[in-house]
Amino acid sequence: DELAEAIRAAHAGRATLSPEAAQALVETTNQLPAPGLDLTEREREVLALMVEGLNNTQIAGRLTVSPSTIKSHVSNILSKLGVASRTEAVTLALRNRIVP
Repeated sequence: DELAEAIRAAHAGRATLSPEAAQALVETTNQLPAPGLDLTEREREVLALMVEGLNNTQIAGRLTVSPSTIKSHVSNILSKLGVASRTEAVTLALRNRIVP
């Protein structure tokens, strides 16, 4: 009976999700960690300066470290946030309020 209704619903183009599957989906979604929780304090500082629009050389000057150190931090930030570019990292940081 339930299977037949699911088949009819699918044929009609309606979503078919059992209550159990819906609950599992909700629980899984609620378990996803917020992005940026694993960033170090220094990575958060670098990300905040990226949000301000500074490049690696400018960030290095501001934090009195070498540009290669900043390049390493940026690489770690991109990896931890699961993004491919500085622009994506900044967008994600702003959307999720990772930095003030």
